[in-house]
Amino acid sequence: MEYLDFELPIKELEEQLDKCMVIGEESDVDVSETCKQIEKKLAETRKEIYKNLTAWQRVQLSRHPNRPYTLDYINAICGDTFLELHGDRNVRDDKAMIGGLGKIGDQSFMFIGQQKGYNTKTRQYRNFGMANPEGYRKALRLMKSAEKFGLPVVCFVDTPGAYPGIEAEERGQGEAIARNILEMTRLKVPIIVVIIGEGASGGALGIGVGDRVLMLENTWYSVISPESCSSILWRSWEYKEVAAEALKLTATDMKKLKLIDEIVREPAGGAHANREKTFTTVKNKITAHFKELEKLSPKDLVARRMDKYAQMGVYNG
Repeated sequence: MEYLDFELPIKELEEQLDKCMVIGEESDVDVSETCKQIEKKLAETRKEIYKNLTAWQRVQLSRHPNRPYTLDYINAICGDTFLELHGDRNVRDDKAMIGGLGKIGDQSFMFIGQQKGYNTKTRQYRNFGMANPEGYRKALRLMKSAEKFGLPVVCFVDTPGAYPGIEAEERGQGEAIARNILEMTRLKVPIIVVIIGEGASGGALGIGVGDRVLMLENTWYSVISPESCSSILWRSWEYKEVAAEALKLTATDMKKLKLIDEIVREPAGGAHANREKTFTTVKNKITAHFKELEKLSPKDLVARRMDKYAQMGVYNG
């Protein structure tokens, strides 16, 4: 288990608890009361730390190396019903963007999302979750297939941004993202978007337009990362914590600004602390929102989605 800087008090107490239990097992000394006291202290410390997280600490949690990624959610939610589909029918198969068909119960869905790697080799293979234009074109191809067969779309957003390399720009990165945003606004099937980690810039928006947009509690959604914002404004990364607060990028901020529809609560310690509980919660949320959306006709669905996004940024003084 890896710990972030602000989680060190939890680490110390967990180590104390382990030592206490080992002493109890290896000797005749009754340490049950001491263990109970440490467990109580641990629960209180955990509650206190996660109750008062800053914006920057939530950004750190969203990038936690043990945090589940898109395929973890899909495999947990769909089991062996998931069938991955590949390629944009134009350039190549982008490994940073994955998608395919899967079932929740008896209902089929088209799942799409950015995928990150777990170690150096897989991070390179997945391009650190940064999709190229062909990734967004693959996502659009799958959405259009879902529309053709009347299947709802579920998008999992987790990216530090679209790939900014020269070759990506040459192949039309900006156009690919803009095309996805346009087509998603008028797709005639329900779209449920779940931000499960980082939601950065146009890279997130390229699969982020939906009838319902949900954010896990310890995720962020913004036009720019705190580090990049800090480097632009202060010519240094040292002000990333100030930038994180100023950007209003947390789930609470997004809900307050009416840019998302719901905050999905995570287990204490983040999504990685209790993966099974997180997967079950997300699965139930997707099912609940789909049941509401499936009652709408395609015409009403598109009209409501268009109206929802047209209302964003409107200010009545």
